[in-house]
Amino acid sequence: MSFDLQLKGQRALVTGGTKGLGAAIVKSLQDAGVQVMTTARSAPDKTMDGVTYVQTDLTTAQGVAALARAVAERWGGVDILVNSLGGSNAPAGGFAALDDAVWFEELNLNLMSAVRLDRALLPAMLAKGAGVILHVTSIQRVLPLPESTTAYAAAKGALSTYSKSLSKEVTPKGVRVLRVSPGWIETEASVAFAERIAAQAGTDYEGGKRVIMDGLGGIPVGRSARPQEVADLITFLVSPRAASVSGSEHVIDGGTVPTV
Repeated sequence: MSFDLQLKGQRALVTGGTKGLGAAIVKSLQDAGVQVMTTARSAPDKTMDGVTYVQTDLTTAQGVAALARAVAERWGGVDILVNSLGGSNAPAGGFAALDDAVWFEELNLNLMSAVRLDRALLPAMLAKGAGVILHVTSIQRVLPLPESTTAYAAAKGALSTYSKSLSKEVTPKGVRVLRVSPGWIETEASVAFAERIAAQAGTDYEGGKRVIMDGLGGIPVGRSARPQEVADLITFLVSPRAASVSGSEHVIDGGTVPTV
């Protein structure tokens, strides 16, 4: 039996696609025959052949508007939108370390970038009665780490709730809205984080990873997810093979979240 994802020729925009999970999503979609456009605040050191890169800051309304113009000028619209941009620069130290500036930074990066871009690109999807929007959330929304991820977790929780509401509104009009909720992914940023933790604990990289896994309460599969594993799940979900899937959140965390 063939398992062609039936994605050849589709047009996809992936935010934050120059490193980590975003770059893996770009590659997975391109391998499936998708035309891909992606974004970053700065030009990437390496580029993938055939991928269109737009340099813009999606934490601002002006940056989102610039990207929407680039999409309109090149393609007129997209068939698939994957909002994978996200992360956290919040300091450790619990709630008291989070001033208004930190809160707004986390919300603009992890929530409002997706809200604004959906608002810009969704009308064209609705006009043709077809399209897929996928938001990358996080298990942090149900498993926050108070020392360092309160604002990030809250923003991802808001993104998840917004996604569900959006799905209820637009799925009957032909546009599917989905969420993928990863646990710890071994990206460049998480490797650097593990190395920093290792140095603080006086151990090696593997020891640093163990400290992180213990902080999460353990990962039953015994390791973090690989970016390509998460990207492959996303590629399937946005494909016509998953045409009956909408409004749901798909957790890929190696069993980290201990509840149903």
